[in-house]
Amino acid sequence: MAGMQSRSLPRVIEQPETALEPLYRVIIHNDDVTPMDFVVYLLERIFFLPEPDAMAVMLTAHYEGQAYVQTLPKHEAQTRVNRAHFAAGLEGYPLRFSIEPE
Repeated sequence: MAGMQSRSLPRVIEQPETALEPLYRVIIHNDDVTPMDFVVYLLERIFFLPEPDAMAVMLTAHYEGQAYVQTLPKHEAQTRVNRAHFAAGLEGYPLRFSIEPE
């Protein structure tokens, strides 16, 4: 508009909330009931692992008792673990994940 002076406003750089959250490792625990293909499916769909990585994680958990899945901000790790537990529970499987500080 004519006659108005241009003012520069301070620049605000927003960071997502998760950028400030502590990071947590997601761990999958083996059980003798949950089918391997279902585990791979959940790792692909909930944790967004590519199929070869999901297969490797599942096999590591199967043979070693547990396996590292991925590291995420705490809230995201808890959310994905809850989704996986819910999905497994709907199918009647005792699949278990846990999280631990990075």
